Amino acid sequence: MTNKLALAIHGGAGTIARATLTSEAEIAYRAALQTALEVGYAVLTAGGPALEAVEMAVRSLEDCPLFNAGRGAVFTHEGHHEMDAAIMDGRNRAAGAVTGVRTVQNPIRAARLVMDKTEHVLLAWPGADELAREHGLPTQPVEYFFTQHRYDQLQEALTEGRMRLDHSTSLQAEAPLAEPGAINEDPKKKMGTVGAVARDINGDLAAATSTGGMTNKQYSRIGDSPIIGAGTFADNRTCAISCTGHGEFFLRAVVAHDISCLMEYRGLSLAEACRVVVHDKLAPMGGEGGLVAVDALGNVALPFNSEGMYRGSLTSTSDLVVHIYKE
Repeated sequence: MTNKLALAIHGGAGTIARATLTSEAEIAYRAALQTALEVGYAVLTAGGPALEAVEMAVRSLEDCPLFNAGRGAVFTHEGHHEMDAAIMDGRNRAAGAVTGVRTVQNPIRAARLVMDKTEHVLLAWPGADELAREHGLPTQPVEYFFTQHRYDQLQEALTEGRMRLDHSTSLQAEAPLAEPGAINEDPKKKMGTVGAVARDINGDLAAATSTGGMTNKQYSRIGDSPIIGAGTFADNRTCAISCTGHGEFFLRAVVAHDISCLMEYRGLSLAEACRVVVHDKLAPMGGEGGLVAVDALGNVALPFNSEGMYRGSLTSTSDLVVHIYKE
């Protein structure tokens, strides 16, 4: 067994072409991804557990309004925020998740709280918010989660009478960077879920995922992110997975667990198992998106079937890399 350290993150997948981002926006996204990688990897180099590394990396992305998670979460049909998150420990498959939280500054911390302090796996609003308050997690007023860009998206979606899978809008490229999300991107296909996977010095794996869901979503819709085995999964014997994309398809395909099963039962490598699920199974169903993954040896995979995916990785045998487009 190797002592290889590895961390991989994502910040959303979809139609992300070079022509759709200003140079300023691209710099901002790359800087945010790099910061999250550095924050998470610092935990690993200090000998910390993979579980803490993925939590810290995701918290960094939740605090950045560029991404559809935490502070940058999109609006629901009713005009508020319903945020989901999940975390999983590959050592014993312990897991915690929350859905629909409205006031917790970092939903991934609430998911960790469910795993560590309760006998449950998944808690929904309002109970999940109540648990967070009881244990002193930082909460924020609704103004904290408000961004003009996300609000404008909601107004467009309400006018169109549909949900949006993205956290982008048709605002012009010259929109001020003061609203970091207000950047000329494809108005239809950009999924902003964030996530991280890691392997620590002990060979333990962990995964974490956080999202604001869909703009204009109704009826307390829940996607794949907080569902163990669909959008989030970790098992030391195989891999750790965090997904991003059209959640309904990832739920139906049980994407994260399917990759683990292909490795465990068919002996496929991480790269091959990811390819089969993302390209051969998910894509024909109409499921667009991608994921980040790490296996028991510290190998990393970042596959996607969309035009682009905000992603990055850093290991003890490879340099920090951040990518947005297809390479």
